[in-house]
Amino acid sequence: MAMARGSAGLAYPERFHAAAAYAGFDGSPSDSSSSKFSNDIALLLFGLYQQAIVGPCKIPKPRSWSPVEQSKWTSWNGLGNMASTEAMRLFVKILEEEDPGWYSRASNFVSEPVIDGDMNHNPKAEPIIENGNAFPETKTIPTENGNLSDARDKDVVSESFGAVSVYDQWVSPTVSSPRPKARYEHGAAVIDDKMYIFGGNYNGRYLSDLQALDLKSWTWSRVEVNTAGGEASPAPVAPLAGHSLVPWEGTKLISIGGHMRNPSENVQVMVFDLQMRTWSTLKTYGKTPVSRGGHSVTLVGTSLVIFGGQDAGRSLLNDLHILNLETMAWDEVDTLGIPPSPRSDHAATIHAERYLLVFGGGSHTACFNDLHVLDLQTMEWSRPTQQGEIPSPRAGHAGVTVGENWFIVGGGNNKSGVSETVVLNMSTLAWSVVTTVQGHVALATEGLCLVLCSYNGEDIVVSFGGYNGRYNNEVSVLKPSHKSTLQSKVIETPADSVSAVHNATNATNATRDMESEYGMGQEGKIREIVMDNIESEPTVNKVEETSECLLAALKAVKEEVESSLSKEKLQTLQLKQDLIYAETHNSDLYKELQSVRGQLAAEQSRCFKLEVDVAELRQKLQRMETLQKEVELLRRQKAASEQALSAKQRQRSGGVWGWLAPPPPSQRDDA
Repeated sequence: MAMARGSAGLAYPERFHAAAAYAGFDGSPSDSSSSKFSNDIALLLFGLYQQAIVGPCKIPKPRSWSPVEQSKWTSWNGLGNMASTEAMRLFVKILEEEDPGWYSRASNFVSEPVIDGDMNHNPKAEPIIENGNAFPETKTIPTENGNLSDARDKDVVSESFGAVSVYDQWVSPTVSSPRPKARYEHGAAVIDDKMYIFGGNYNGRYLSDLQALDLKSWTWSRVEVNTAGGEASPAPVAPLAGHSLVPWEGTKLISIGGHMRNPSENVQVMVFDLQMRTWSTLKTYGKTPVSRGGHSVTLVGTSLVIFGGQDAGRSLLNDLHILNLETMAWDEVDTLGIPPSPRSDHAATIHAERYLLVFGGGSHTACFNDLHVLDLQTMEWSRPTQQGEIPSPRAGHAGVTVGENWFIVGGGNNKSGVSETVVLNMSTLAWSVVTTVQGHVALATEGLCLVLCSYNGEDIVVSFGGYNGRYNNEVSVLKPSHKSTLQSKVIETPADSVSAVHNATNATNATRDMESEYGMGQEGKIREIVMDNIESEPTVNKVEETSECLLAALKAVKEEVESSLSKEKLQTLQLKQDLIYAETHNSDLYKELQSVRGQLAAEQSRCFKLEVDVAELRQKLQRMETLQKEVELLRRQKAASEQALSAKQRQRSGGVWGWLAPPPPSQRDDA
């Protein structure tokens, strides 16, 4: 097949993409745009770039006080419904004004189109030799019966993978060695240009083999596993499926959870040492989660975040656990907000090392297409509004992050496999369809794996396996046009790139006073740009005039935002002073409270002593009353005794006088 490269200048949209790459957008490696342009020009280019790539601004106005976020949103939102093509043209024109010689210096960013006159007529591709290097041939993805599809999908190409110039199309590279057994619900990870596949499910039977795909030579090989003693072992670990495989420290693979024939009570964490070629069980501490499969595991720094899944009893879960790989300690996290409903076979990823995104998944009766965000700093769940073409419900899909873009591939909805490949811009929360495959190909399956790796210095997405009525062991490759921000510099700072997610997950009470003041004026300036672009060939003077007007409006916005920031700083200072006063007053009150508590304790002790004394006095009083009664009784007895004694004495004292004297009258009467 004859291949040739065009020598003429790039047409749109290729010229726009080259300009965006040169300016520092589109994730291409270049100098920071802030070093090329002033802040005002950079904001204008940002708005035009978003308008060209995403379309009209549909995200809510940022609620934070960052002037950068406010200005960027204003620049984009002010473009209204400007067409994407017009935004591309204006982007290039402004770049040419600021840097007239950009095209001659943009050879590293210009990708000339590949002209293939026979690609639509020859379904077979021959090896291509380019710059002395032979690239592996590729073939179109076959349908389920093994024949080439008559109605070929427009996003599946049949040219050499190394020479693909049209991005966002799935190809199937030729693998020169026997493929592993077909499977789904397996784990996959990339280390040193090799994709490792572990475990999975084939025809209801769990697997335990470890396979490796060399991403340079496209050859499969089985990894021989040794026991602790150094001898080869056919089954060093229990077969499992629905687990997660995570690369760690460049030489290790960590397997977390999974369904097994004889499940354990808690999640098992296994590690494979690629140098020693041995499996071992990691000893963990803390409250270990229950065993599960179909969960998500996300690497955040040196921690693994585990969410959801299905336990051994088929109960769906929505709990959150974090495993610190440095201390090997588990932590069950209590979150705020409304968490996702219990689910399994969902996809999860991390954005800006702060936000955990969870998409889709399924229960026993339904599939989901909801998007949930967990702020790992506040541990609060939210469900932001999704923008763009929201994907259909699905479960068993796979996801991979390329820069700030989250690619979602495959999955099913209990009826059929999902054929479209979609991408979520995690900064704007806007969905878009990358490509769509036709027929029962391996990409429209459940339980496939998806990894990101590098091939010839470019990012590629590789998928393997899956199930859509039959088990697959095919490898498919996509070269995304969305570049990885790990190897490039873009205009946005880390704080700016997460502004959309931050504003979606945190409903702050920021002011809206300036929105009505400059919104009309800004819209008027953008309408001037639109009117200029309606003409067939706008002049440079018109572009300069509209640029100056837009810059003036942005400067006015900037001044107003700075004024608002100054007011907020004064209010913050006053609040700090009030807080200091309140803390001092609170300290005095606390001291008084402690003094009163001490006095109260002393009074309580005194009262207790008084109560004891009163009790003793009561006892003494009771004794005195008893003694008084006894004394009174003795007195009566004494008086009676004295009377009796006195009577006896009188009787005895009568003597001779009694004979001489006559007796008293009473005695005579008695006689």
